[in-house]
Amino acid sequence: MRDDAAATGTPVLVLPGIGDSGPQHWQSLWEARHPAFRRVIQRDWNRPVCAEWAITLERAVAESGADTVLVAHSLGSLLTAHWAAGTKRRIKAALLVAVPDPAGPAFPAEAEGFAITRQPLPFRSIVVASRNDPYADIAWSQACAAAWGSELIDIGDAGHINAASGLGEWPQGLALLRRLIAAA
Repeated sequence: MRDDAAATGTPVLVLPGIGDSGPQHWQSLWEARHPAFRRVIQRDWNRPVCAEWAITLERAVAESGADTVLVAHSLGSLLTAHWAAGTKRRIKAALLVAVPDPAGPAFPAEAEGFAITRQPLPFRSIVVASRNDPYADIAWSQACAAAWGSELIDIGDAGHINAASGLGEWPQGLALLRRLIAAA
């Protein structure tokens, strides 16, 4: 499989959620297969502070440039919305996967400041949702997509769309990323 993002010169920043994305997570598998994809490394993956993560993302986007596409999972998706509401920098697009509900019963107590931002995102975006995600129901995902002006893709029952979901390299997600890049 060709690295389409690298071939088009599109920089891709990978934004994992709490705990980082392990070696079998689709984000890690994409990075291994596509050397142009670069993970935004946070100081503390286990006690995330949104404001601190946003500063790290701001630096990464400054280095990466306006053609950047973000690939966010879970808290990384909430981070993207929070960052977009406060930055003057521009990016091309974002793929937002498994957006958790900060008011939900399963939301990690150690995550600080990840409240929902309801401002429309100033770039093209896709929200990918699962109907049996333990961190958010489908109505939450629909509300986020509507508030952000994002396209919503419902992939059925896929858990938290992570390594435990058994997606492997998740080719459907990579196809969505390619479509997003082409349309942005």
